[in-house]
Amino acid sequence: MADDFGKWSETMNADEGTQDICDHVKSQVVKKTGQDFAQYKSVQYRQLLGIVGASHYLIKVHVGDVNYIHLYVIRIVYPNATPTLEGVQQNKTKDDPLEPFTN
Repeated sequence: MADDFGKWSETMNADEGTQDICDHVKSQVVKKTGQDFAQYKSVQYRQLLGIVGASHYLIKVHVGDVNYIHLYVIRIVYPNATPTLEGVQQNKTKDDPLEPFTN
């Protein structure tokens, strides 16, 4: 596992935990994009491996019709810490791969 330090995991299907992270940052997404998405469902994610003290996520979110957004979220591993939105990529499709980004 030491070889995986600082690498992104394979893309995995989202689950309730992923959706919970997305729900926590939705207000930040609305503020950053200027859009309040009626549909907002996580579908896939990747996680940065080997990082201690915080979890880094890339998450693909279906926001209606054929529209998707990618989120970069950091969740500090600390009691009662809430996830923080680090970036959003808009105008994504179902087939766009989750790739690391900053903005």
